[in-house]
Amino acid sequence: MTSPNDLLLAVLRDPARMTAFSPDQWNRLLRYARLTKLVAKLGYLAQEHSLLDSLPGKARDHFTAAQAIATQHQRIVRWEVNRVCRALVGVDADVVLLKGAAYVAASLPPARGRLVSDVDIMVPKAIIGRVEQALIDHGWEHINLDPYDQRYYRTWMHELPPMRHIDRQAVMDVHHTILPETGRLHPDADALFDAAQPVEGLPVKVLCPTDMVLHSAAHLFQDGDLNNGLRDLTDLDDLLRHFATQPDFWDQLVPRAVRLDLQRPLFYALRYCHDLLNTPVPDGVLQAARVARPAGLALPLMDRLVTMAMSVSKAHQRPWVHAWARWTLYIRSHWLRMPPTLLAKHLTHKALKDWFAYSPGAK
Repeated sequence: MTSPNDLLLAVLRDPARMTAFSPDQWNRLLRYARLTKLVAKLGYLAQEHSLLDSLPGKARDHFTAAQAIATQHQRIVRWEVNRVCRALVGVDADVVLLKGAAYVAASLPPARGRLVSDVDIMVPKAIIGRVEQALIDHGWEHINLDPYDQRYYRTWMHELPPMRHIDRQAVMDVHHTILPETGRLHPDADALFDAAQPVEGLPVKVLCPTDMVLHSAAHLFQDGDLNNGLRDLTDLDDLLRHFATQPDFWDQLVPRAVRLDLQRPLFYALRYCHDLLNTPVPDGVLQAARVARPAGLALPLMDRLVTMAMSVSKAHQRPWVHAWARWTLYIRSHWLRMPPTLLAKHLTHKALKDWFAYSPGAK
């Protein structure tokens, strides 16, 4: 697969390129980075590579401002995690933080500069009703959803309907596993809980290193539509580089993907991290992951779609191509999430709901 010659991707692969940028290139880089929520991350990359003194003052100002916003997001996330722990003190069960909240709580590299819009937790399905009631008792409520949406989440999905705190307006998602129960892949939630690791100083856990990578891969390439694709791919890149220093991480990654039924998302994650971001993945691991590659034309089509969706400059140069790629990946995510009959019913319901909501005379 040929990596796109995209300005932002080029800098993520080699931050030193920023030192030779023209004013026009800086304008484009910062615009694309803002669209993908990566301005603060670029600032941290510049710091790590001792580049700040070689950059224009205005560029440093953009990085400083973005980092201040990201730091405030982290403060909010830490406080919300504290409040969740307080609310669930009487619930005797493991609470596992997921995604951005996990990165922040465990002080992992993806937390640097990351904008976190909500807090995701995972609890055993057997006690999810008790967790829900405890959160309601402490000020959270479900975001206004119609009866169909309530059924959609509670019957078919891997989480409760989204919740928001009535005072702080913080949003939280409560999961009982990491992929929809109606989906094509079915990771063992018990195995995830059994391997979860405690967070120092907090009564919560995070997924173990291999599982954290696999969840990020599943979120991006199995259950997602790449809406924040480049940001999420950089999360994977950070995780892989960080955990690579741990003994046996690479040896355990592919076997763990087999154990959790997540071989295909891992294949995509390693492929695109390696090809788009130059993530140093051992050749043996890449080869082992290739066993799960799709057959026929599916792989070159996926390569094309992912490349277009993650190339931010293409969204401005050829917006219809970028929109087509994003729409196709959106349909793919739903196709993997539900069996055909259920998917047809769901999309029909959503289409009719949108039509009535926006039709002339609708109230």
